[in-house]
Order: sequence, then structure tokens, then C-alpha cells
Amino acid sequence: MTWEQGWNSHDLEVIISHYRDDIVFRSKKAIPLIGKGEIQGKQKLRDYWGAALKRQPDLKFHVQDVFEGHNMLVISYLNHHGVLAAETLYFDAEGQVYQAAACHRTDGDYQSPFSVDSSRHR
Repeated sequence: MTWEQGWNSHDLEVIISHYRDDIVFRSKKAIPLIGKGEIQGKQKLRDYWGAALKRQPDLKFHVQDVFEGHNMLVISYLNHHGVLAAETLYFDAEGQVYQAAACHRTDGDYQSPFSVDSSRHR
């Protein structure tokens, strides 16, 4: 099953099966649900994603592109609201994800600590 199919199935066990027990996951979207943007551990990630799926029963992802690096992937995708996002996955020697991060296109109000003009990419 592909990453997209796993997420669109809403089967939490399929989604979480690619992650190590000591996974570190970062997402700004986690802050409203758990009070911080970093989740440590597979069980906490399962709990977070389970809560997120319950809050968004219509959640669907549509992969736009995949970028491959050394023991890593970046997956760009659109969610069910048409918001562009990217997830970066870092893999260990056994092919399990030990670190991941999700980023979502901002609405233009975000002040980056870097000199990036994201408006020119829209």
C-alpha cells in the first residue's frame, strides 16, 4: 500500500507501521492538539494521528511529487482542503522512519526567520 493509500484508508495501524518506536515527528499542526510541535515515540504519534483523523473524517491526501535523497524522501501533497504540504521522512538501515516533519503552505501571514519569499512560488 502506498503512503497516499495508507492515509486515505484512515487505517491507523497501516499509517503507523512504517515508523520506529522512537520516532520524532514535527508539525506545527500538532500544537493546537497537544500543545507542542514535536511528538516523540510511536504511541504518542499514534494517539496524535488518531485524534487528528477523528477530527477530520474527510481527510484525503493527493501526492503531487516525491523527492528522493540519501535515506530520505520528501513527499509533496494536497490535502482535502487544497492546502499544499510536504512531509520529510528519514529512514534507518531497515527502512523504518526514525524522524519526520510535516510542513504546510502558509496563508501569507507567517514571518519566516529566513529570507524566503514564498509568495513567488504560488
